[in-house]
Amino acid sequence: MIRSINHLHGDKLHATDGQLGHVKDFYFDDQNWVIRYVVADTGSWLTERQVLIPPHSFVSVDQNGKVLGVNLSKKQIEDSPSIDSHKPVSRQYEEEYYRYFGWPFYWQGDVMWGVSGAPAMELPLQPMTNEPWPSAIPKPGAADSHLRSAQAVSGYHIKARDGTIGHVSDFMLDDQTWAIGQLVVKTGNRFSGKEVLVATAKVERISYEESTVYVDLTMSAIEHGPTPHLASDGTAQ
Repeated sequence: MIRSINHLHGDKLHATDGQLGHVKDFYFDDQNWVIRYVVADTGSWLTERQVLIPPHSFVSVDQNGKVLGVNLSKKQIEDSPSIDSHKPVSRQYEEEYYRYFGWPFYWQGDVMWGVSGAPAMELPLQPMTNEPWPSAIPKPGAADSHLRSAQAVSGYHIKARDGTIGHVSDFMLDDQTWAIGQLVVKTGNRFSGKEVLVATAKVERISYEESTVYVDLTMSAIEHGPTPHLASDGTAQ
């Protein structure tokens, strides 16, 4: 199902043994346009660290109650590798995090999630932190993981072939694969402009220095693009 990321902000996150917080942000892979982590605001719980929840662990989406079910315990999350909330997510951290839960690396393979086209998979009974590296698979090292904050990119200018038109206002997510297929672009005035959809396949690059998304379309093509039609729960109609 295709749904708006904006409508997921603030949704409650429920672990197997209680509420662990709510959705604060999303980290997406800016090369493959896939959500790799949900950033959780844990409130008074684990206040000194950033908590990342990967799509592998989501088991249910109740948009009527605005709740996302997580197939992890609060203890598992608390004992997972800690990350500094003021630093970007490194590939080294991701290696440690994925090994803790025993998941295969999404960057090793030919499809969107490494070994499959979707993140859903059975979780191991025990973390694999003490397992040796498989000899047949080279350790990726400290490669850039290309993870970006959806909140940070929201508001970026859209640069067409022939000029600047509007800004990013939302992202459309496939909740099975967690791929971002379209950007929602607000054209014209920030308050009175209309919203249109732009396929992420048309994005040439993102300049973080210029806060700009470069798109291989003309201004006219963007202006006359399809309009998003969302139900009250944020799903596309």
